[in-house]
Amino acid sequence: MTCARVIDQRCDLCSRSSYVFTTRNDRPIDPRNVNRSFFRITDAAGLHRIRLHDARHGCATLLTAAGGAPRVVMEILGHSQISTMDVYTHVTSDTQREAISHMDRLLRRRVDRE
Repeated sequence: MTCARVIDQRCDLCSRSSYVFTTRNDRPIDPRNVNRSFFRITDAAGLHRIRLHDARHGCATLLTAAGGAPRVVMEILGHSQISTMDVYTHVTSDTQREAISHMDRLLRRRVDRE
C-alpha cells in the first residue's frame, strides 16, 4: 500500500468522525488517558501536577495578563465565541491592582481639574 493511499484512507476516516484526536482504532480518546500521559510529562519535567485542562485555563489567564487581545487569545484557544473567554480567563490580583490604580489615577485627575 502506498503512503498516499494510507493518507487518503486516514482522511476518509477523519471526515466521518467528529473527533479531532482518536485512538488507532478511531475511537475517542478517554480523557483519563490524556491526563495520565500529561502527568508522565509533567512528572519527568519536575513540574507540579495539574490537569491538562487546568493548563489551558492558565494559558488563557497568562496571555490575557500579558496584554493579549481577547480576540487573539480566543483564536489561540480555538474558541468560536468571545464569550467563552469568561470561562477560561481568571483575573490575577496583580491585574486587579493595576485596574484599581488606573481608576485611582483617572479620579485624581478629575479632582485636580475641579
